[in-house]
Amino acid sequence: MKFDIANMNERERRMVMFGGIAVVALLLLGVVLPLDRSVSSAQTRIEKKQTDLQWMRTVGPELASAGPPVAPPSSQESMLVVVDRAAREAGLGNSLTNSEPSGAGGLRVRLEKAPFGLIVGWLARLADQHGIRVESATMDNAGEPGVVNAGLVLRSQ
Repeated sequence: MKFDIANMNERERRMVMFGGIAVVALLLLGVVLPLDRSVSSAQTRIEKKQTDLQWMRTVGPELASAGPPVAPPSSQESMLVVVDRAAREAGLGNSLTNSEPSGAGGLRVRLEKAPFGLIVGWLARLADQHGIRVESATMDNAGEPGVVNAGLVLRSQ
């Protein structure tokens, strides 16, 4: 069967023409416009994040200098013991799944299904009371809101 618009009657030509217009309109409305909206939304988010980053870079040194001085370690206990005890006291004992040394004065810690708020409080306490700072951190959602899996590298100062 050969498709030839010249051999069609007027009614069939109109149907083919309107069908083609409908396919193009559906393609525009169903694919191109939503894609354009998502791209412009992503560009807006990126611009906002870049503005926030620029602001953080300008305020960061001021905040760092205004913070409390780093406390010296309170005892001669190993960093592993201090971090483990502080995690248990903060309610993170069941979430603490792995601790291993990471270079001189460093400790790599893994927390599974830990409440984010407890992690922040625990890290602040480590910094204030023991002079232990976060060198690097990776966190991802553990499925529930406010609960994360975290990999941290802590360093004693």
